[in-house]
Amino acid sequence: MASNRLGDFEFAVLTAILRLGPQSYGVAIREDIETQTGRMVSIGALYTTLRRLEAKKLVKSKFGTSTPRRGGRAKRFYSIEPLGRKAVKDTLLTMQRAIGGVQTI
Repeated sequence: MASNRLGDFEFAVLTAILRLGPQSYGVAIREDIETQTGRMVSIGALYTTLRRLEAKKLVKSKFGTSTPRRGGRAKRFYSIEPLGRKAVKDTLLTMQRAIGGVQTI
């Protein structure tokens, strides 16, 4: 399980992708994380994390169609891979075990 442990930001990114589904692209992921956590997210940190998650085979990406609104550039959409889902589950289980028996926070 050690290889599937996620840092808190990686966890936030993966859960945002799960929430957003097919609309998971950089700006939407950033906005979701900020809404859900109240944490400001730099776009650079987000894309660095997305590249790292993709290198670990936890997410995959593909380009959508280019649009004139974006100056002909296409959005890169992200989806969670089976290993990413497992990493989220493992992290949740670890958190649940860690807080087991805690009466007040």
